[in-house]
Amino acid sequence: MLTYKQLLKEAAVICEGAQVNEQLSRRLLLELCDEFNVDLYMNIDLPVDVSLKEKFDRYLIRLCNHEPLAYILGYEWFFGRKFECTEDVLVPREETEELVGHILADIDEFFDSLPITIADVGTGSGALAITTKLELQECDIFASDISVEALSIAKKNAEKLSAEVTFLQGDMAQPLIDQRIFVDVCLCNPPYIKNSEEIQLSVQAFEPHVALFGGVDGLDLYRRILDQVPRFMKQQSILAFEMGYDQKESLVYEVKSRFPDSHVIVRQDINGLDRMCFVYFNRCF
Repeated sequence: MLTYKQLLKEAAVICEGAQVNEQLSRRLLLELCDEFNVDLYMNIDLPVDVSLKEKFDRYLIRLCNHEPLAYILGYEWFFGRKFECTEDVLVPREETEELVGHILADIDEFFDSLPITIADVGTGSGALAITTKLELQECDIFASDISVEALSIAKKNAEKLSAEVTFLQGDMAQPLIDQRIFVDVCLCNPPYIKNSEEIQLSVQAFEPHVALFGGVDGLDLYRRILDQVPRFMKQQSILAFEMGYDQKESLVYEVKSRFPDSHVIVRQDINGLDRMCFVYFNRCF
């Protein structure tokens, strides 16, 4: 019978032929082993569970059709927690985990005391809002999204993870403005891919375009939320964006043209790319 080691080798060859990263097939097998209560590495030379292999084979076909692994599994891990994912939401990514890590550190240094009010604009799966709430239980967290379907997924995730987040439906920060909610911190991972940019097939074909593309230069949604800042952010506050690796100069210009006295820091991700922009209003480090 086929062993787990042999299954991985076969899957690697199949992935290579489909131009899919073989590490995705390894992660797929790890996730299924966890589901079937099998320790992959303790059982690596033992025969594969028949039911597990059947499921693995079905999922591998989808993976080799370039479907994102998170949609195949129905979830993605973020900050050590499992978030439900469907094609209605963008798949949470490692770069966004870094954004959360930085903002948690900044909150500790920037504000004299808690609780504070935090908003996640364009929440998608709810990963940013829910994670922030679970890490800062005493804070009030709001999350908005224009997509009713995305909010449905976000609410499910909040319920499963026992996170008290207030969800609001509407475009960007408009729901906060309408309800006259002013926040100390705003997190935002808006669509930032240029309309003409070529992207990975699995992203182009499966992930929601409304959460991906941000106009000719990718900054349309950034301009909109920056224009909204005076109507929903407190005078002393932090605005934190994820951004494209090549958008530093353009985004800093958009911020400074509106808020010349703000303090702006662009931070790099683990790969050394400019991926996060933090704007500090009425206080700097």
